[in-house]
Amino acid sequence: MIITFFGHSTISDEGKLFEKVLRILTLCIDRERHVTFYCGGYGDFDRLCARACRAIKKQFPLCNVAFVTPYITEAQQIKMRKMVESGLYDMCVYPPLENVPPRYAIARRNEWMAKEADLVLAYVKYRCGGAYQATERARQRGKRVIHLAGLPGGVLTRSESDGVPPFDLPS
Repeated sequence: MIITFFGHSTISDEGKLFEKVLRILTLCIDRERHVTFYCGGYGDFDRLCARACRAIKKQFPLCNVAFVTPYITEAQQIKMRKMVESGLYDMCVYPPLENVPPRYAIARRNEWMAKEADLVLAYVKYRCGGAYQATERARQRGKRVIHLAGLPGGVLTRSESDGVPPFDLPS
């Protein structure tokens, strides 16, 4: 199972959000032992999710935490090597973006992540911006999406998910 995260660069109520993400990830791992987390690495929500993934990995060492990079420059390769060596991530993934202009690289990386994911955790409060667009791409592809902001209970409802069953959260 591949779980990815899309969210705004700034977040509120970080403590509650972190606990909610941990609960959801724990539930996923209880169901699927081999889980790979695709993290974007830009902004508060990405950092919170990467931190939650590292915490989960301590309990479930079979999980992999991957940084999905939109760039493959020499400077970015050095940065990625340091992130893996420091234990921040287990690996770095570069989607097939070689011919994408740098200005579109993050959006195309997010599209790729949405395509590859089995489950998306989304912290989207507004119907605009990159996080919203990536979450919509995942929803349009029939991926299971858990909304952590903006919807009652934080879960996409059956009618909003175009037939994809909602994901049951632990209480």
